[in-house]
Amino acid sequence: MKVYESYCCADTAAIAAEFAAGLEGGEFVAMYGDLGAGKTAFVQGLAKALGITQHVTSPTFTIVNEYEGRLPLYHFDVYRIADPEEMYEIGYEDYLDAGGVCIVEWSELIEELFPKEYIKITIDKDDDKGFDYRRIIIERVCG
Repeated sequence: MKVYESYCCADTAAIAAEFAAGLEGGEFVAMYGDLGAGKTAFVQGLAKALGITQHVTSPTFTIVNEYEGRLPLYHFDVYRIADPEEMYEIGYEDYLDAGGVCIVEWSELIEELFPKEYIKITIDKDDDKGFDYRRIIIERVCG
């Protein structure tokens, strides 16, 4: 487990870039954090570090956005999923098997669909340390 402190978006992007350097493809990344915690900002930093030049936005209404870079990036936002089974309708299993990096915002809503091994990223705010402060915890989970 690694614990980072971020005091601005640039810090978050640097942490995401360090994380991206260790990715090989095939990873499933579950993101946890309240609304406004910085999950999308982390994904934007990750995408940039993977050489993705497209503008990265949260796929709140489309559920998944696909990006091509050093590794394919499949960015999910499952906030609007009513039932985890809906993931199969969008081809969730195909994304898992595609050899890219699957990163999921609001992942707690589909935990029963996680692969046995995944990476958990938790982003917490602490207003006592500043409006832009974030604590970012990255850990590998082996089920």
